[in-house]
Amino acid sequence: MSKLYLVPTPIGNLEDITLRAIRILKEVDIILAEDTRLTSRLLKHIQVSTPMKSHHQFNEHKTVSNIIESLKTGTTYALVTDAGTPGISDPGFLLVRECIQNEIEVETLPGPTAFVPALVNSGFPCDRFYFEGFLPVKKGRKARLEFLSQLSVTFILYESPFRLVKTLDNIIEYLGPDRRASVSREISKIHEEHTRGSLLEIKQHFSLKNIKGEIVIVVEGKN
Repeated sequence: MSKLYLVPTPIGNLEDITLRAIRILKEVDIILAEDTRLTSRLLKHIQVSTPMKSHHQFNEHKTVSNIIESLKTGTTYALVTDAGTPGISDPGFLLVRECIQNEIEVETLPGPTAFVPALVNSGFPCDRFYFEGFLPVKKGRKARLEFLSQLSVTFILYESPFRLVKTLDNIIEYLGPDRRASVSREISKIHEEHTRGSLLEIKQHFSLKNIKGEIVIVVEGKN
């Protein structure tokens, strides 16, 4: 029976993949990969030889209709991204929506998501929180920062290492230098780092470093 599986993949340490995820990747007919080169390394490590097809944000609007038609004929697919859970700041939403509209079963496996360990490790309240993901690079950035500055709950951002210091500057402009935050990078990798303090202290820390790795910014809510 046709089905789409959303399979989370490790965000760092390859041991973070589940036994169930490995089994599903072996059993499906085709793996849809955000970057087939990266995914091929993982598949080699876990000894999976299932064929792959490319599915990413630049081609998903063109490929989704063919995937849906293939699913209707009984093909089973697993969707993976470069790291983490598909659909969380990565491709996944469009294909899931089309499957639901076409009454095709979708099953999402639990697994790695970068913001969860970063949030829990921050020491800020996490009974309620707001996930923003990536801020707009240009248009709409100011409006999002104004909105975030008024939140009374912990909020979470993703950022690239190349824009981290600039983004911290932007956050300070709207929230002030004394708001507490935590910046996590290289989660579950050898050089995992969690930097906590005021926004100004964190900005000064990273201004002196050559920053590498994916970044999660966790900021305390407005008192």
